[in-house]
Amino acid sequence: METIKRARTLRHNATDAENKLWYFIRNRQLGGYKFRRQHPVGPYTTDFCCEEMCMIVEIDGSQHGARVKKDATRTRYLENHGYRVIRFGADTAVRETEVVLETILTELRK
Repeated sequence: METIKRARTLRHNATDAENKLWYFIRNRQLGGYKFRRQHPVGPYTTDFCCEEMCMIVEIDGSQHGARVKKDATRTRYLENHGYRVIRFGADTAVRETEVVLETILTELRK
């Protein structure tokens, strides 16, 4: 239950990068794939999750540079539970949105 509350809070406090990417992937706009934002998977809350394709998209802000070990542990957990995880820097998601969307779509089609 705590994970669900955290997910709701994160949805209401999304970053600019998350909001921009969500604008393009919500409502099956990207290749017809369904994404959920701030979706709980085990003890973690993922930025974007496409359950049907078992793919998670993470947007890493500047604070993630100091969290390399935690991010690696999180990614291992998610991969061990059948998910593919792709990460983009927040700056990349904002400035190169089309490239990010193309990359996500390519990964979904693999």
